[in-house]
Amino acid sequence: MLPHLRPYLPRALAAGFALMAAAGLTLALGQGLRQLIDRGFTGGVAALDNAAIFMGSVVALLAIATSARYYLVSWLGERVAADLRRRVFDHVLSLSPSFFETARTGDILSRMTADVALLQALIGSAISMGLRNTLTGLGALAMLLATSAKLAGIVLAVLPLVIVPLVVFGRRERRLSKVAQERVADLAATAEEALNGLRIVQAFTHEPEDRRRFSGEVERSVAAALRRIASRTALILVVILCGFGAITFSLWVGGHDVVAGRMTGGELTAFVFYAVLLASSGATMSELWGEIQRAGAAADRLLELLSARSDIPVPASPVALPQPPQGRVVFEHIHFAYPTRPGQASLEDFSLVVEPGETVALVGPSGAGKTTVFQLLLRFYDPQSGRVLVDGVDAAQADPAALRARLGLVPQDPAIFSTSVAENIRYGRLDATDAEVEAAAVAAAADDFIRRLPQGYATHLGARGVTLSGGQRQRIAIARAILRDPPILLLDEATSALDAESEQSVQRALEALSQGRTTLVVAHRLATVRNADRIVVMEGGRIVAMGTHDALVREGGLYARLAALQFAETG
Repeated sequence: MLPHLRPYLPRALAAGFALMAAAGLTLALGQGLRQLIDRGFTGGVAALDNAAIFMGSVVALLAIATSARYYLVSWLGERVAADLRRRVFDHVLSLSPSFFETARTGDILSRMTADVALLQALIGSAISMGLRNTLTGLGALAMLLATSAKLAGIVLAVLPLVIVPLVVFGRRERRLSKVAQERVADLAATAEEALNGLRIVQAFTHEPEDRRRFSGEVERSVAAALRRIASRTALILVVILCGFGAITFSLWVGGHDVVAGRMTGGELTAFVFYAVLLASSGATMSELWGEIQRAGAAADRLLELLSARSDIPVPASPVALPQPPQGRVVFEHIHFAYPTRPGQASLEDFSLVVEPGETVALVGPSGAGKTTVFQLLLRFYDPQSGRVLVDGVDAAQADPAALRARLGLVPQDPAIFSTSVAENIRYGRLDATDAEVEAAAVAAAADDFIRRLPQGYATHLGARGVTLSGGQRQRIAIARAILRDPPILLLDEATSALDAESEQSVQRALEALSQGRTTLVVAHRLATVRNADRIVVMEGGRIVAMGTHDALVREGGLYARLAALQFAETG
């Protein structure tokens, strides 16, 4: 945590000063008690008044120091937690899609929220209280020795019985805490999955099974937490029994010394006060040790996430893409298999050249590798062999951000964010004016339905655009790509969710948008790509035919069969 505390060093030092002052003033209370009893009760009214004034002054200063410590460490906890969440989020955004093939969104969110909250509690409370109790305990031990070496020896004899359980139980607490936090992450992942697919859950009347699964995760989470609680309970039991048992025994011995005249009542009172301070510090430390171990487990989980590295590194010296953009795309002998399916190639010896301004359609059965072509062009993945070139530059040698800035994507399942319609369209170009946003919506045949929404372009859309139809979401995604005005346009089933009338309007807009720019289209509905400059027919990750619609129909083969089937259905 030190790198995150370093920017706030002045506040951390101020908090440390307030902490030491509070610990010292707490110890001074013992001397105030001693004066109050030994001098105040036997030295007359003036001595009693002076002792009371001293005690009152110590209490006032202690209150100021403690409140200052609390504010400063709480402020540090909030700031460090915010910085840590920002760092984790920034890192997660930099990871490649291959990481998310196996990672669970709910687990990542749990690490960013629950685990960071444990570290926030560590900085904002546990560390401060731990240091304060450590200083108070050491100071109390020193004052015990100064007050009565014999009685202090009794207390010191018990210390190993307190320290050993702290170490032993602490290690177990860290292990159990990590397991408990992983169970909470499982719980979050299960809930996130069910809520994201709520409509499907309800459509298939799957609620009882999902309730059963979630209930099972809840019980596993509780069981893991109870194991951790049981371990900490045993530690607290041992520490309190040993600590306060030693105080009771030393008080009995000291009482005999007072009766025999070997010790004053004020000295015994001060000794008891310091002994209670020492025992309380030990008991508090036993609880805080558990919190520290929980935070340690949280830190382990965060470090696991932060140590994850993207499979798509930014080159140390990226090659600049030429200006102005040309829009030429080349695939050279690509072989690619997804990391989670290493033995199943999605593209094999795939080679294709797309000239600037050309419209090329990729067609073929599901699983032929069409969308994989887009994934490689966007450099979400790197091929195992072969190269992807954009304007003559190997995509692997370019800055991914600079490469993607030249591409505009309309996916089959568009992402709609929980913000206004205008901001969803402006996602394509953040500096776009309202007029440009509306012009893009008009071009995408989206303006009419947007203006019928309650607040028009200012209407706030629900999470994942659940308030919109599939066609409406698709048109907003198309408007987003139109606003981006990229030199290379990628259309992945861009009109698949549109009705016939909207499809014609959007198709005309896309054809106009394609003029003067390179366009790659993935399509199952062949009617939408009949006018493409070239149609590339794919099967099993390979190109099996290429040409215009009419030429491919005359040629026969896979495309002719697909065309005959689809156009016969539409006819």
